[in-house]
Amino acid sequence: MTPALGNLTRQQRTLLARWLPGATVEADHSWGLVATTVLEMTCAGSRFIVKAGGAEDHGIRRELDAHANWLRPWTARGRAPALVHGDAEAKLLVTRYLPGELVLGSAQAEDPRVFQQAGELLALLHAQVVVTDDDHERRENEKSLAWLCRPHRIAAHTVRRLRAEIASWPTPPARLVPTHGDWQPRNWLVHDGVVGVIDFGRAAMRPAFTDFGRLAAQDFRRDPQLEAAFLVGYGPDPREPDAWHRTRVREAIGTAAWAYRVGDEAFEAQGHRMIAEALANVRR
Repeated sequence: MTPALGNLTRQQRTLLARWLPGATVEADHSWGLVATTVLEMTCAGSRFIVKAGGAEDHGIRRELDAHANWLRPWTARGRAPALVHGDAEAKLLVTRYLPGELVLGSAQAEDPRVFQQAGELLALLHAQVVVTDDDHERRENEKSLAWLCRPHRIAAHTVRRLRAEIASWPTPPARLVPTHGDWQPRNWLVHDGVVGVIDFGRAAMRPAFTDFGRLAAQDFRRDPQLEAAFLVGYGPDPREPDAWHRTRVREAIGTAAWAYRVGDEAFEAQGHRMIAEALANVRR
């Protein structure tokens, strides 16, 4: 058994042997910060991506739900990997390999044409269905307050200010659409000039503008031309100022606390910067 397959449970290995008999591991693309194994494998001349979740994983079920309900606008165009096999209980899925170079860390990360295509793809995802949820804002506030109760390195005086800020917010009904949940160059590929999408472990129904959060904190902040190009592709900007502010604060809290939990110090520092910037622009 290869070392990479040793990270899988017995149930996962049994299913994988049934689904891809005789398959060989070509590369291990696991991130390392979370207990999810991501393997590139070949079987009978075809290439696949295998994802196996650990005991605390919730992403595999979300990925399977996304494939079942929301990804057809992308897979039908060859812009996202097609699902081949999946088992939510075993926390295992297999997709067709999607060729391309990861945008993050490449010259493509500075190309407005890539961001325009990413905007076009995101608009296709968001346009499929809209539902109104009267309780969404309250639930999101509770999640942020829960992060503040867990171990983190957010200063005590900042925690007090964040709690007071959240307590002051209204909780209006929210319009939810299918969202990717981690929309940024880390999850985009470019192949022959065409952008594709991977990693649906955070897919869920949320307000459309939440998919702007990672970009606004990183890429749009670095180069406003990328934001302009993205909106050319996406269409009208969905970021209503008050709701967007609340989202920015929640995203900042979650980033700082989650990154501390997994030991990603660079991402944690970004979270602390996000908190400072969000609080510096408190809307009254």
